[in-house]
Amino acid sequence: MDIKFNAFEIFEIAEKIERNGAKFYRKAAELFDDSRIRNMFLQLDEWETAHEQVFADMRKELSAQGPEVRTFKPDNDVVFDAQSMAGLAVFGNRMDPSEELTGKESITDVLKSAIEKEKDSIIFYTGLKDFIPAGAGKDRIDDIIREEMRHIRILNESLEWR
Repeated sequence: MDIKFNAFEIFEIAEKIERNGAKFYRKAAELFDDSRIRNMFLQLDEWETAHEQVFADMRKELSAQGPEVRTFKPDNDVVFDAQSMAGLAVFGNRMDPSEELTGKESITDVLKSAIEKEKDSIIFYTGLKDFIPAGAGKDRIDDIIREEMRHIRILNESLEWR
């Protein structure tokens, strides 16, 4: 089966994952009075917003490289499309994750949910690297993965405060 992937679609999905993550953290910050927790969620919101911009910039850079770089074929053993990949990430194409937060959740529940969402994003970005053409910013994907792992550490440390 000859499947072609569009790198623009993949970067757009990554941007959406980060945008949804930022919305989730902004809403989480509104739910709690504890300034330490609130500030942590607001910082995570800022980081996710910065990641969104990185992916937008990568998409723009890819555009400048010409059409032959934008469309590419994965190895034959990979049989799914960009939308399916996004489904791997909870912050991706599913319902707006900030709508999951009703205000009735405990801080522990929100932290655990955020950790799972971050883990799913890491899985998505790890798979994403296989679809990025050479010279299109694979090293920046690794940087974002490391930052998402740092988010998990921060969230785990916050669980220990509880």
